[in-house]
Amino acid sequence: MPTVEELYRNYGILADATETAGQHKDAYQVILDGVKGGAKEKRLAAQFIPKFFKHFPELADSAINAQLDLCEDEDVSIRRQAIKELPQFATGDNLPRVADILTQLLQSDDSAEFNLVNNALLSIFKMDAKGTLGGLFSQILQGEDIVRERAIKFLSTKLKTLPEEVMTKEVEEFILTESKKVLEDVTGEEFVLFMKILSGLKSLQTVSGRQQLVELVAEQADLEQTFNPSDTDCVDRLLQCTRQAVPLFSKNVHSTKFVTYFCEHVLPNLSSLTTLVEGLDIQLEVLKLLAEMSSFCGDMEKLESNLKKLFDKLLEYMPLPPEEAENGENAGNEEPKLQFSYVECLLYSFHQLGRKLPDFLTAKLNAEKLKDFKIRLQYFARGLQVYIRQLRLALQGKTGEALKTEENKIKVVALKITNNINVLIKDLFHIPPSYKSTVTLSWKPVQKADASQKRASEDTTSSSPPKKASPGPKRDARQIYNPPSGKYSSNLGSFSYEQRGGFRGGRGRGWGGRGNRSRGRIY
Repeated sequence: MPTVEELYRNYGILADATETAGQHKDAYQVILDGVKGGAKEKRLAAQFIPKFFKHFPELADSAINAQLDLCEDEDVSIRRQAIKELPQFATGDNLPRVADILTQLLQSDDSAEFNLVNNALLSIFKMDAKGTLGGLFSQILQGEDIVRERAIKFLSTKLKTLPEEVMTKEVEEFILTESKKVLEDVTGEEFVLFMKILSGLKSLQTVSGRQQLVELVAEQADLEQTFNPSDTDCVDRLLQCTRQAVPLFSKNVHSTKFVTYFCEHVLPNLSSLTTLVEGLDIQLEVLKLLAEMSSFCGDMEKLESNLKKLFDKLLEYMPLPPEEAENGENAGNEEPKLQFSYVECLLYSFHQLGRKLPDFLTAKLNAEKLKDFKIRLQYFARGLQVYIRQLRLALQGKTGEALKTEENKIKVVALKITNNINVLIKDLFHIPPSYKSTVTLSWKPVQKADASQKRASEDTTSSSPPKKASPGPKRDARQIYNPPSGKYSSNLGSFSYEQRGGFRGGRGRGWGGRGNRSRGRIY
């Protein structure tokens, strides 16, 4: 094996030859043999091999393999030097191979080494984006678990930093094509990352692009399957997919397929839903997603049938007034609990879909059912008014830091919820029922309203719905109303699509077995 002096001598021969360096194959072979020497020889080889690589295409494989040996050396300084120089080998047909090697090196636990690999990948990205992506996706599809995981995270964090001249339309189409292959077998966490990658592509920012993404999510959610509420994997998969779809919906990209599935399969099984995510109110989570999607539902085939399912579920959370004894007091031991968070979601969804069939309450329900519904609405509205007054009183005069306490944050959201319900109930008390009011769901950022909407929202704390519209039961000298206890979710704060649970366990659970992939190095 060559000594340090021999390495320098042969380096001099090649450097002096400049463009005719290719004629000195023996000198380059001595440098390649330097990888078999000690630490000093290896450090020199790590620098010299890439410097003259382009002059010896017939020794390309030997040179890359030699550098690769240095990338796996026990001495961390040698590894770092070798990795730093790898982009110099990324020429022509060698680039995808170098990209593949660098992707495998992402598994390094040394932070400096890991950063060098990232920087090397970014530098060859700018040389040939498609070739680099070929190496990355090759490892995502066939590599070790740790390599796959880090390659996906690399794409999700680094693609958005690349300039437009690198991320051309052709490159983005390649990413979409390869991503579809990966999405045939992913875990929940991987799916979320790929949706982040794809939704960040410029070519998918258009209406047709977002529609493509919705179709991808719908395929992943497998909306054709029979829904099993007791299968936690089935439930979590649906929720995870729906969370990814919700931000994509708009007046031009409809949520109809998802809303239909929720109405037909999920709502009837709401009380049976199970999840492994600790502390998650799974029923409220489902109702929140349905409420958000309902705003963008297009024409629905079985609208009346699905509206009926939604209506029936709403009735479950809108109790009848308790029976009164002869002395005018409650015959039961306690007032029914009003679950405001659930009702906001269900009432909002019903209000949105009801616009598409405005005569549902008057023509599709018999008189007795409509009367029953009005009684429930009136009872709920009366409890609502008391609760709104209590909340306003509790928050009166509080500003700044005082409103940031956990207790007051919950009260602020509670006030939003009760105000929203109040507005929607007043709409339904019109004759015929109206579906014109607009509210912002309590967990969503408030949109700037025009003057008319502002006036409407300011009127949300008026007394209960007009008496002339209420066919409620006749009650003589009803006693002062005792507010029922309202149920609020402990998760009343901000609603995040990506931070809610997900799929537990490694790949292969629930989202497919990932097949029998090859293991080990495939440099």
